[in-house]
Amino acid sequence: MDQMSPDNINGLILAVSSSIFIGSSFIIKKKGLKKAGASGVRAGEGGHGYLSEPWWWAGMITMIVGEVANFAAYAFAPAILVTPLGALSIIVSAVLAHFILKEKLHIFGVLGCVLCVVGSVTIVLHAPHEQEIESVKQVWKLATEPSFLLYSAVILFAVLVLIFYCEPRYGKTHLIVYVGICSLMGSLTVMSVKAVAIAIKLTFSGMNQFKYFHAWIFILVVAICCLLQINYLNKIHSTQRSFLRFITSCSQLSPL
Repeated sequence: MDQMSPDNINGLILAVSSSIFIGSSFIIKKKGLKKAGASGVRAGEGGHGYLSEPWWWAGMITMIVGEVANFAAYAFAPAILVTPLGALSIIVSAVLAHFILKEKLHIFGVLGCVLCVVGSVTIVLHAPHEQEIESVKQVWKLATEPSFLLYSAVILFAVLVLIFYCEPRYGKTHLIVYVGICSLMGSLTVMSVKAVAIAIKLTFSGMNQFKYFHAWIFILVVAICCLLQINYLNKIHSTQRSFLRFITSCSQLSPL
């Protein structure tokens, strides 16, 4: 891999910091959800008692800090560098869950963490050079190519099937339903977050990108995807299954 530029180094530092905050936030929110579930309806069953839990809000604030750092990382470094580093949040969550939530990390959990690190390092070391982006309109042109539109349609169809068919029937007993919703939406979130981050960076450099409607559409997509993922992440945390089954079965969702 070529010598990293200062922007890539800044992006790397922000991405690693983001993983630490996001990984910690899962544990903090889980404590809040467990306390709320002990005295009311669990989030996995449609309850919202966690909104009055200080622990849950502390976890949300920690996650927001992590997501802001992750968002900033996309403005400096290529998505192919930032996204795989999100797997580090799995390691942070696994270690903290073992010691704080007393969820024992079995051999398969350790193996999953190792595979996350190996996969992330492999992708980062062999990542192709990112195309130079000079305008949010350029991102829009790439996002409206037939191949990406087809991919987006398939993702949205799969998510709708999971939400309206699988989740009511199997969500409470099969964690993969919630993981699938968050992960699939996460793939669209990454693209939109990258576009918004580029727009902000170019705007600060003197080229206002928010005069184009494309930037606002990307912002709307980010907002919808993030709200959807937060909702189903809360349901993941509140299930009776071990939290480690979640953090060792999926990589970084999303800038969430």
